[in-house]
Amino acid sequence: MGFKEYDRYDGLGLAELIRSRQVKAVEVVEAAIERVEVLNPRLNAVVVPLFDQALEQARALDEGTPGGAAGASGAGAPGPFTGVPFLVKDLGEALAGVPLTHGSRAYAGFVPDHDAETVRRYKAAGLVILGKTNTPELGLVAFTEPELYGPCRNPWDPSRTPGGSSGGSAAAVAAGMVPLASGGDGGGSLRIPASHCGLFGLKASRGRTPTGPDFGQMWHGAAVYGVLTRSVRDSAAILDLLAPPEPGAPYVIAPPRRSYLDELGQDPEPLRIAVDTRSPIDRPVDPECVKAVEGAARLLEELGHHVVEARPEIDGLALARSYLTMYCGTVAAEVRRVRELRGPEAVKRLEPATRMLGILGETVSAGEFSQALEQWDQAARALGRFFQQWDLYMTPTVARPPVAVGELKPSPAQERLMNLLNALGILGSGRVYRAAGILEQVALENLAATPFTQLANLAGVPAMSVPLHWTPEGLPIGIQFVAPFGAEDRLFRLAGQLERAAPWFERRPRLP
Repeated sequence: MGFKEYDRYDGLGLAELIRSRQVKAVEVVEAAIERVEVLNPRLNAVVVPLFDQALEQARALDEGTPGGAAGASGAGAPGPFTGVPFLVKDLGEALAGVPLTHGSRAYAGFVPDHDAETVRRYKAAGLVILGKTNTPELGLVAFTEPELYGPCRNPWDPSRTPGGSSGGSAAAVAAGMVPLASGGDGGGSLRIPASHCGLFGLKASRGRTPTGPDFGQMWHGAAVYGVLTRSVRDSAAILDLLAPPEPGAPYVIAPPRRSYLDELGQDPEPLRIAVDTRSPIDRPVDPECVKAVEGAARLLEELGHHVVEARPEIDGLALARSYLTMYCGTVAAEVRRVRELRGPEAVKRLEPATRMLGILGETVSAGEFSQALEQWDQAARALGRFFQQWDLYMTPTVARPPVAVGELKPSPAQERLMNLLNALGILGSGRVYRAAGILEQVALENLAATPFTQLANLAGVPAMSVPLHWTPEGLPIGIQFVAPFGAEDRLFRLAGQLERAAPWFERRPRLP
């Protein structure tokens, strides 16, 4: 097929070429592997390559043998992405027989014996899994620099972060290794790397995508699975595949009126869009991020939408603190799981900041945790009232362009202090951490760069990042749109209109 020609198509475009026999699946997969082999040494996006089995599946597809078109789809007909190269994030989404590390040395050597429900559906769609992508330890931060695999780098500027926690997937898609890759979003982990890498990323409503069979509600409903794509239609088609309810789901939300892919065929009605560029935690917002929103607002008005400055009545700093309470409690539970599954020595292999979060989580009372979740419900109600007046809420996706690799990690002095206190024991050091305010200091330093995305997670509503702006240095900055619960169709209609009005597909980082 040719190295450069492969990169000209999105996932559905490649599937059509294969379906119409203009090209063989194995040629497409070989082109993807070649691109990974050339670019990955510089970017460190793919950490578990699965090239041999991907080529085997592609050959079976071309020959129509079991495990090919029929076997991949789980039925007698090919799936909509049959033969298309794909990468799975190495966090949460189990792939039978393949290591699942969650970006952590504590899970090195762990191999699940089953597929996650999302992976099962990706396979049913005909996607060919090339490997697994880099992620921070346990997906806890908005940059991808795990000690296990080392830092992932942004294709637009390899000295900078691609964001996180789906940083490896975003870097791989932006670099053209694959047209789409999986990710998850518990506080912005799809939208932040989408913004940093010039991609489209949508976080669905709570309960819209499957989390089984291993999880009910991840991060108490804050986290959902999804994909990062270069085209809007690839994302819409994947959500069509992920949206049907799964056995054992904690609840089922109302299905869309029609497929999300069909929603892209028409422009949305004129929308009332509230715009806000002020950080919800009262930290500075980079002028380029403000400029990005202002440019998007002008484009929206040209398209016939009504854009006015407004924001919901929510205490952003209090909500951020409630998020941190959940965060610490969940990490404490994860540390206990590591101890049970991998043994006490495995806990010592966790990174210092992760151990600190777990120790802090053990000091959080049941009352504090319950109160934090109640604040989420209050924010959801306030946002619901806000959406009685507005159709969408628009903000920058991030508060600053992608920063240098290493800039958001704890400093050497902070790591030394964490290692010292971690060694003191759980409860004693936990009280010291709280008294010293170390968590809040480190957390707010990180949230200052990405304060806009958590609201949608805690309220359970859908949100997307759309790549509409590039800085003078050539770094992408996304625009976030938040919608009422269950209104992914509204987001897709607008995303399709913006993609037609301000195309971004052909904007690529300068790579070999």
